[in-house]
Amino acid sequence: MAQGVVKQEQSLGELFSELAGETGTLVRQEIALAQVEITQKASTVGINVASLAVGGAVGYAAVLAILAGVIMGLANFMPAWIAALIVGAVVAAVAYFMVTAALNKLKNTELTPTETVDSIKEDAKWLKNQVS
Repeated sequence: MAQGVVKQEQSLGELFSELAGETGTLVRQEIALAQVEITQKASTVGINVASLAVGGAVGYAAVLAILAGVIMGLANFMPAWIAALIVGAVVAAVAYFMVTAALNKLKNTELTPTETVDSIKEDAKWLKNQVS
């Protein structure tokens, strides 16, 4: 039994060596977590940017299609320039709301890798407790 106890005891140098190895592994895992989290957030931003571009394209298509048809129809009841102003204002309002909605989503996207930051703080506390 005395030999079993001796084998389980490690020197201080071995313990610090093991701690250094585990700390290195932990740092690599935290970096990997940060990369995954940032990639996910960048993907969300990319989707919102694409939505913004599509909203702009839809607004432009609306200007082209609706302006022509509605202006021609309204020109039967009022001067063509007034019809063009009315239709242009309506289409501009729709495009404005689409672009504003996409911009608000982009502004509200949190880019900080919060899970990684929290995990690193926990790891720092753990490491401090291990060293103490």
